[in-house]
Amino acid sequence: MSEDTRHSTEELVTISSLEEFFHDSMDAALATNQLVLDDHTTHYVVNLLTLFSRSDALYERTDDGFQLRPLASMFADAVDAQSDVERNYTLQRIGDVALFIAGFFSAGLERSAVDVDYYVYMGGGAYRSLSAHAHCTTRGQALGPVFDELGAKFQDLVDVLNEIRESARGASDISLLRLYELWVKTGSSRAARLLREAGVHPMQQARSGYEH
Repeated sequence: MSEDTRHSTEELVTISSLEEFFHDSMDAALATNQLVLDDHTTHYVVNLLTLFSRSDALYERTDDGFQLRPLASMFADAVDAQSDVERNYTLQRIGDVALFIAGFFSAGLERSAVDVDYYVYMGGGAYRSLSAHAHCTTRGQALGPVFDELGAKFQDLVDVLNEIRESARGASDISLLRLYELWVKTGSSRAARLLREAGVHPMQQARSGYEH
């Protein structure tokens, strides 16, 4: 194999590695948003993004085909769980799905029945509950600090995933109105930063009327 061929193969392997792509993207987005995460939490999110890049991991099989189950339906399953393991699995699923959807598909949520703030509320709450119950299982004890950080920094992580999404598609036509709406509803520091960069300076009074 020639040197040029080996070089081309190495580039191909690097580009085709989703895990490496998400790891590098996470590092860049964390730096841009000035967010510090424990290495274990970063590794968890990178693995989550890599896993959910396959639709069969994100969607669930139903009688009507593969679909994304509503978070409220999953939460009902967690409440009715017959064991700690079953409850924790469902809470983790809620947190994971909510983080991925809010991070990568927030633009589409403005046309749905529930907006991104619902996913932030449900996802962050699921991770926090999971952290509180983590001591019940050996696996939970190992991942407890990760779930705790995911719950505490959920909105910041949504910002980070938004950054990855925008960087990956190279889009620059972000709607200022949508950014403002996201900031009002979630307090997103990334949305506030992008608004300021575009010459719009959001005022806290606008959020105070929305918070409840």
